[in-house]
Formats: sequence, C-alpha cells, structure tokens
Amino acid sequence: MKMPLLSAFVLEGIVRRRSGLLCFAAVLLFATICLLAQWMRPDLDWRNDPLSNYLKGHYGGWVRGAYYVLSMALILLGAGLYGALRPQARSAAPVLLLVVAGVGLWATAITENDLPYFTHDQENLLHRIAALTTFLSVTSAMMLQSWRFHYDDRWRRHFGLAFPLAVAAFIALWIYAYWHGAPEGLRQKTVITLILMWLGSAAWWLRSQQLQAAQAVPVRLPPD
Repeated sequence: MKMPLLSAFVLEGIVRRRSGLLCFAAVLLFATICLLAQWMRPDLDWRNDPLSNYLKGHYGGWVRGAYYVLSMALILLGAGLYGALRPQARSAAPVLLLVVAGVGLWATAITENDLPYFTHDQENLLHRIAALTTFLSVTSAMMLQSWRFHYDDRWRRHFGLAFPLAVAAFIALWIYAYWHGAPEGLRQKTVITLILMWLGSAAWWLRSQQLQAAQAVPVRLPPD
C-alpha cells in the first residue's frame, strides 16, 4: 500500500470511525484535569479565579496539556460531525467555527507560557483575544451545528437537548461578559461547564452513530 493511500486511509478511519470516541475522551480528560486543579491549587480561589489562572504555577503544565488536547478534539469533532450527517444536513460553517475555536484554545494556553519577543502586556492582550475568539466561535458553532441536527432524521432526536444547551451556553457567555454580580471564576466556569456538556454529548452521539455505521458496513482496505 502506497504511503499517501495509507495516510488517507488512516485519516479517514480516525475521522469517520474513531472521532466520536476520541473527542469524548478528550472532553472527559479536560474536565477531569481542570476539576482536580481546583483542589490541588489552594493558592487560588475557584470562585474568583478564572480557569486561565491555572495555566501557570503548580500543575500548570497539566492544565495546558488538557487545553491542547481539547483544541485538537474541537477540530476533530467538527470533521467527524460533518462526515456523520447526511448531505442535506451538512454545513461548513460549524466546522470552520470549531477549527477557529480549536486554534483559539491552543493560543489561549500557549500565551501563558512566557513567549519570546512578547512583553507581559502583549501576552495578556493576545490571551484575551484568543480566549474571546474561542468562546464566541465554539458557542456559535454549537448553535449552528445543533440546528443542522434537525435536518437529519438520525440526529433529529438530539436537537431537543443540543439546541437549548447551546443557546444556554451562548447566553451564559454574554452574562459572564457583562454582568459582574457574581465572582468571575464562578461565572466563567459555568460557561465552560455548559460548553463541555454540549461537546461531551455531541461526541457521545457521534460515537454511537459511528458504531452503528461500523456494524452495518464492513471495512474495506484501499487497493495496493
């Protein structure tokens, strides 16, 4: 088997048959590491400190690693959902937004890594822009992708949970940005929790669809 064909076959296998499982594992890993960090960093107050404060200091490398894993999972989830939906339900918009969100999440983490040639103020500015881009892109992608579920009879049953959850996350994001009646950490982590709930649900649904597809259609190797 030639290398280009082998690479294409492996990539197709990951996106079409394993992306749901991989994305669900990434969401679970991210949630677990970030949750543990709340208890393992007594120097930070989980109610007042946003999650980005955990990217530096003790166990900061673990949290940054969780960010990097989730950033790749966002891109993989977009590709996996696009491939799993029927043609009439597909849209490039949520896929592109999830790619932007993945890149933004990666940039959010890397800006807490003492970048060369950047001043502290420049790092903070880049971090804020990357975080805002991530939040806006992922919540918009969630709403658009949830709406597309309505056009696929296999996914329509998930619309009733996916779309309200996506809208709730989008509204919570704007409450976090403009309402300061609650501690910042609590407001931000509420948004993140809603996003993770949607991502985890979508990844699990995708895994179920991929398992059903694998049982229905035998795997065929490309020709040598």
